Amino acid sequence: MTRREVAGMNTFRSMLYGLGRLLGDVQAVRRGRVGRRIGRRISGKATGRLLGRIFR
Repeated sequence: MTRREVAGMNTFRSMLYGLGRLLGDVQAVRRGRVGRRIGRRISGKATGRLLGRIFR
């Protein structure tokens, strides 16, 4: 694979993950669980950053 192909795949993958997050937000709004989702996203980001610092 060339670098250009890999860059295209990374862009596509990023777009799919973004779409997945957006769909999850829409679903949380429909079910009335926005606060729970926000809390989980914040805790997930914090955990990821903490683990990133530990395993550098």
